[in-house]
Amino acid sequence: MVAGPLAAPAQAATAPTAAKAAAPTATTPSVSAKGAYLADAGTGKQLFGKAVDTKRQMASTTKVMTAAVVLDTAGLKLDRKITVKKTYRDYVTANGASTADLRTGDKLTVRQLLYATLLPSGCDAAYALADTFGSGSTVKARTASFISKMNKKAAALGMKNTKFDSFDGISKGGSNYSTPKDLTKLAAHTVKNATFRTVVKSKSTQQKAPASSGGTRTYTWYNTNKLLGSYKGAIGIKTGTGTAAGPCLVFAAVRGDKTLVGAILNDANRWTDAAKMLDHGFKSNSAKTMRLRSLPSSAQQD
Repeated sequence: MVAGPLAAPAQAATAPTAAKAAAPTATTPSVSAKGAYLADAGTGKQLFGKAVDTKRQMASTTKVMTAAVVLDTAGLKLDRKITVKKTYRDYVTANGASTADLRTGDKLTVRQLLYATLLPSGCDAAYALADTFGSGSTVKARTASFISKMNKKAAALGMKNTKFDSFDGISKGGSNYSTPKDLTKLAAHTVKNATFRTVVKSKSTQQKAPASSGGTRTYTWYNTNKLLGSYKGAIGIKTGTGTAAGPCLVFAAVRGDKTLVGAILNDANRWTDAAKMLDHGFKSNSAKTMRLRSLPSSAQQD
């Protein structure tokens, strides 16, 4: 702030002192997202909002809840092996869905399936988790049971404007929706889990699994979240893209002792807008110089 004139005794003019350089300040960002929200994960304080309670489809950001249900399972064994079923591959083919390219008969651990779900946004991996952690005598019953657990978890977290009708975001009836504020609550919950944080901050991973042939198969998965390695402090969380949902992003970043979490729904400029929102929260200006990490041509896009 510039000070007003001060009265002073007449004296010889002196050279003005050089003003100190002002620290960068973050103005309230303008974002093109249909809905957006940013909060301090520690205090829950809202730092930015736009249509925060408007319900919208959320595409594959759904898989954050898929992971949350699995990770919050009592007595969870992350090294438990799960056999890939042909059903999972057929589902991906039938829906033209993003895939971790799981091979029928291979045996992957729960931990590996979390990587496969959250990095390349594998709908086949999400299916495997839902089939494994749901209850019932058929695949259909088990996946329905798992989706019910997702809705119960949403209610427990206070996500009042959220409903899940799928384990991966592929919604046949359009009843798979949330809000920026609700998804940010989910993000704040999941970043408390050390396994979740380890998975979602990985730009890529190589995982070896027993193959159906009896040998060992190496899976390579790239994280579709381009904020990682692009925005200083970014630690996740999950992308999503769909015809009805548009480009979506649930994100988190850490600087010093502050963790910020946020969500963007239906935003063609999700990377830049997320960076601008984080800058607003951190009072920085990183978005102006951010260069997005490129994904290999073989990587999934989500």
